[in-house]
Amino acid sequence: MQDCSGQRVVVVGGGVVGTLHAYLALRAGAEVEHLERDAAPHGATVRNFGLVWVSGRRAGAELALAQRSRDLWEEIAGEVPGVGFRANGSLTVVADGPEADLARAALQLPDAAERGFEWRDWSEARRVNPVLEGDFAGALWCSRDAAVESRRALGALREAMYETGRYHYSPRTDVVGVHDGGVRDHRGEFHGADRTYLCVGGPTHGVFREMHEGVGLREVHLHMIETAPHAREVPTAVANGDSFRYYPAFENLRHLLSPQESTAAEWANQLLVQQRLDGRLTVGDTHEVPSETEFWSSEAAYRVIEEAAAAVIGDLPAIERRWTGIYVQIGERDDPRLYHRAEVARDVWTVTGVGGRGMTCAPAIAEESFS
Repeated sequence: MQDCSGQRVVVVGGGVVGTLHAYLALRAGAEVEHLERDAAPHGATVRNFGLVWVSGRRAGAELALAQRSRDLWEEIAGEVPGVGFRANGSLTVVADGPEADLARAALQLPDAAERGFEWRDWSEARRVNPVLEGDFAGALWCSRDAAVESRRALGALREAMYETGRYHYSPRTDVVGVHDGGVRDHRGEFHGADRTYLCVGGPTHGVFREMHEGVGLREVHLHMIETAPHAREVPTAVANGDSFRYYPAFENLRHLLSPQESTAAEWANQLLVQQRLDGRLTVGDTHEVPSETEFWSSEAAYRVIEEAAAAVIGDLPAIERRWTGIYVQIGERDDPRLYHRAEVARDVWTVTGVGGRGMTCAPAIAEESFS
């Protein structure tokens, strides 16, 4: 990273990408002003599993970005334990037949060892994660997958940044103008800096909409649920074989799969389960592209999620929360672009379009901004 000693950095956006830009700028010696339009971030950053998901990333640049981020998360957790990093790995549970065939084929990928892929037969998988139920052929183990506590991490990072004496956080500050050398807020105040980073995860309003026209940003709609605390520890993240359909690491092996079950396909559903530190399970998710006129979430989508989870881990604890989230990604699902960065005014850069890889890749994306 570049030495930013003596520089002033403004970061717009309090989500994970913006917060990691602020954190790494401070690490590099800068004075940082951090602007967030809401009282606290409540978008995709806090509506996710907290997964640092190396296993599904596309070979090449995307995997390298995820691997670097995974190492940075672990490093940052050594400085700020409150981010809740744990190297718990993942098990993708597969049925006998095409799913198991694909899982075994994934072991032959050139980067399988780099990802920490190993095969676990069903008895071995249940020894690793005793909560697993059902009758499956086995599971694809990924030792490099990890997690952070997404709803606590940003607050913990802000507290650590305050301690430097070089960090100022301004919630409820809406940026309405972008100019050479800085931004202007809704009160008319100009925030000038040597470097300004616009880390607005959903740039679909006001000045940000105009700035990103023609870039190819696309909204994806997620349905997720959270249960009461589980009576038992769920020691790994859990996925099902439908994950192979949605993660680009497996794009050259998808021909091995049979068609997805129709209801799951309707909602572009894959199962992910992650236990939070308080014992609750976060379970999801769908990947539909919402209609611009719809404001509701469908109960049918939640039923698909619950049924998929029950097939793998049995009866769920009582459901306490349901929510939807919208993340913005660049291009279609298999677009090779990882995110959008562009200088939109002198010394002002936008960094957005990270999509579903935000929690996984935010530290390395921020590091690239200061390279």
